Amino acid sequence: MVDTIIKILVIVGLVFLAYKLIFSSSRGLTIFEMHFKDGKLSNHKGKIPERFERETRAIAKSNKLTCTIRAEKSGHVRLHVSANVGDNLTQQIRNQFPFEYYDKKQQDSSKLKG
Repeated sequence: MVDTIIKILVIVGLVFLAYKLIFSSSRGLTIFEMHFKDGKLSNHKGKIPERFERETRAIAKSNKLTCTIRAEKSGHVRLHVSANVGDNLTQQIRNQFPFEYYDKKQQDSSKLKG
């Protein structure tokens, strides 16, 4: 009886561990998310740098984009743009993103710790 309970607990623990390893490491902390529909910002959350928001809105409006743009931080900052956006427009959006702002913030906080 005790043997069976221990086996069940071990199996549940392994399943939980596998779930955490598979699903939790795929995404970092979301800094912000912007949703565009037909070139207009339809929904957003998080703190978006003002200049980046202004420039991205202009790109989306001129190209009538329907997409999602998301910035995530997991060690370093990554910018994700929906796959339906062409490579040229994705590069234009990435060029507007202030990566150095987030890198500088990370370096400043690491100096405080060390």
